[in-house]
Order: sequence, then C-alpha cells, then structure tokens
Amino acid sequence: MRPGERRDVRQSVFVARRKAGWDRLEELVAALDRRGIRSLAPGELSEFGRLYRWATSDLAYADGHRFDPTLRAYLNRLTARAHAFVYGAKTGEPDRLRRFFTHAFPEEFRRSKWYIVACAALFASAAALAYWLVTIKPVNAYALLPAELITPLHGSLHDTNFKFDRDLAPLISSAIMTNNIRIAIITFAGGALLAVPTFYFLLFNGLMVGGTGALYTNAGYGYDFWATIAPHGAIELTAIVISAAAGTMLAAPVFNPGRLRRVDALKINARRAGILILGVCCMLLIAGTIEGFFSPLRFPPDVRLAVGASTIVLMIVYFGFVGRDRAPIDTD
Repeated sequence: MRPGERRDVRQSVFVARRKAGWDRLEELVAALDRRGIRSLAPGELSEFGRLYRWATSDLAYADGHRFDPTLRAYLNRLTARAHAFVYGAKTGEPDRLRRFFTHAFPEEFRRSKWYIVACAALFASAAALAYWLVTIKPVNAYALLPAELITPLHGSLHDTNFKFDRDLAPLISSAIMTNNIRIAIITFAGGALLAVPTFYFLLFNGLMVGGTGALYTNAGYGYDFWATIAPHGAIELTAIVISAAAGTMLAAPVFNPGRLRRVDALKINARRAGILILGVCCMLLIAGTIEGFFSPLRFPPDVRLAVGASTIVLMIVYFGFVGRDRAPIDTD
C-alpha cells in the first residue's frame, strides 16, 4: 500500500471514530448561536467543554498527519466557533467584565489549583527556611536579605507607620501598586524562560518575608510587624503565588504537552495564564490601596490583624464559591 493510500485509510478510520462528537459539538454551537450560553443546562456546558477540547486535539492530530485540507478546514472552523463561546467572545464589554470577576477568574483559579498549591508550598518552604535560619543565627540575614532590610540588627525601632507621611498616601499607594504589578508581571513572564525567573522571584519573596519577620521578631517587634503587614499582605502574597502559578502554567507545555502539539498546548495555557495574571493585577490594586491608606495607620495590632483575617476569609469565599452557580465549561 502506497503512503497516500495508507493516509487515506487512516483518515477514514479517524473520521468514522470522531464524527459523532463533531456533529454533537455543532449542535451545541448552533444552540448557543440561537439562544446564548445561558440556554445550556449544566450537563450540556460540561459536555460542550469536553467536546471542544477533543475537537482541538483532533485538529492538531489532523494537521500533524496532513489529512485532507477540507477536513482540516472544517475542524478549524468548528473549533473557532466553539472557542468564541468558551472564552466569552460573544458577550458585550460590560458583561465580559462582570463575568470575568464573577466566573472566569475564580473558575480559572480553581482549575489551576495544583499549580497554585505547588507554588504556595514552594513559597512557604522558602519563608519557613529563612525564618528558621535567621532565628537561630541572626547574622544569616546578611546572606538572605538586602542590606536595607536588616535594620533590627542595628537596634533601630520598628515604625508602625513605615515613616509614611499621610498626606502622601495617594502617591505612596500608586507607587506600591506599580511596583507590585511589575513584579507580578515579571514573575508571570518568566514562564517563557522555562519558569526559571518565575521560581527565582517566588523563592526570593519567600526568603524576604520569612527573613524579615524573623529579624523583627528577634528585635522584639514581631507581633507589631505581622500586624502591620496583615491587612494588605494576605492579598499581596496570594497574588504573588498566583502570578508564579501562571508563569509555571506557561512553561508546562514544554515538558508535558499531553495529546496536543506543544504550540497548541502553549496557546491554550497562555490563555488560561492570561486570565490569572489579569486577576492578579486587580488584586494588587486592592492590596496597594490598603497598604497606602490603611496599613501605615497606628490602629491597635488586634484591629490590623482582624482586618488581615477578614481579607483571608473574603478570598476563601471568593475563590472557593463565586461562579459555582453554573457548571463551568471544562476545557482541561
């Protein structure tokens, strides 16, 4: 059998096995065109996401085996039509913005939970190691932290206000937001370099938090220090971990593309990571506002810790429960 004949036979078998799924995906896309995404039941949404994922894989397979151009063009059109609904391209701008915060971001957070858990564990390990090393031997801080952070070793007092002039709060808040967003974007973009810069920034931030906390604790200001960073710190550190998870997701297809070609897997993960990093930027705007206007004020430590605890509770509610009113479109 000649190579062309073998390819024809392989294509015939491929079409026979997959056509039913393509037909069903066409039916669902047609229903979405007529009545919108709210017309589908939760089970149909899950089925739609699964069929979309299979169709993109089938398209990659057909391209890789150089099947008939007509078949490839059909699969390309079908996945493009489905893609518009998976990523919300059919909705208006106000609705897209609302759905981003009420569905896309918290749903993507939950879908990416293992990336986030892994990065959180790495961050926490670095912070715990730095805290332990500086606690048992404060001079270790010189090997772990920038020199300007090692003030307690010289006997200086911890200023709860961080020496902020309250009249400059808007400027300080803006500077904090800009710096934190820059760090988050660099951490995310590091995924393009096999996540090496991503892990560097994640570990560096973990060492800074743990080492600095140990320094202030050794100097007798630990409770006040943690109370001062608590209101904004929970949001800020969570955002850093999420940005690292997004960068890791960007690098993952290089090592494990699954059934897809690496370039196709990279495109899918880049879209998912983009949702996370956009959400991170919004989180850092909130954290910067709190850090600039609230954290420097001399409220009692218990009040500051209570505010920090409330932000943790709100994040748990948001990431754990918001957007669960309908079954998410599963494209994993």
